[in-house]
Amino acid sequence: MNSKLKLWTGLGVATALMGSGLAGCAGEGGEGGEAAQSGEAGTGGEAGEGGEAGADVGALELPNRLAFMSGHVAAGLALYRAGDSEAAAPHLLHPVSETHASEREGLEELGFDPAPFEAVSAALEAGKPAAEIEPQLAAAEANLREVRGKAGGDEVEVIRFLMDTAVAEYSVAVSDGKVTDPAEYQDAWGFTRVAWQMAADLNTPRAEDVRTQLTAMLALWPEEGPIPPADPAPVGQVSALASKVALALPQPAS
Repeated sequence: MNSKLKLWTGLGVATALMGSGLAGCAGEGGEGGEAAQSGEAGTGGEAGEGGEAGADVGALELPNRLAFMSGHVAAGLALYRAGDSEAAAPHLLHPVSETHASEREGLEELGFDPAPFEAVSAALEAGKPAAEIEPQLAAAEANLREVRGKAGGDEVEVIRFLMDTAVAEYSVAVSDGKVTDPAEYQDAWGFTRVAWQMAADLNTPRAEDVRTQLTAMLALWPEEGPIPPADPAPVGQVSALASKVALALPQPAS
């Protein structure tokens, strides 16, 4: 683990992410910031990936790295199903693009299968509606769940990481009562969604509290997925619920 990641452990992931540029991961202009340069709001173009942020993601321990990639995929699939294929595309580059190759190191040994993700990307490029390729979407989701199940790690700490990351992303996404960075808004939903999925099998003394707070947190986004609304939930509300999740998790040994 490099010195920056040790700093994250000591200071809290959210604060460190904000300072390192990883919180800007959702400025994904695909391969080099094309969407960000277009100036179009809501494109989900993530300009930061592949530079400093991409390198930091690659340095994460595998369970956190996999959860990070899963959050992007969750956001991309939800946006595709909601009919916003343009916003979905940058998020769905993570499992297939060379720009994000460092995120995928070691995953093939755990059964990661790029085929359904490649099929989804091809369908997006061809302009096919999500309903036409639902089996491939479901296969992509199932493959990531299977790989997460084999990745090991402490699920409590992965959920904690996802909460810190979601708050960091949301804090960048919303300002002055508006969604000013749609892609960050989408990422924050994706990380929360993955934490919610992981909590379904959580077996800790306050696991039900964790599930309750994560359900309430997800409800802060539109029901159909992370489509940026005119009146997003305040950052403080997202942060407060994430804190409740963290408090309901078993606390790290001092």
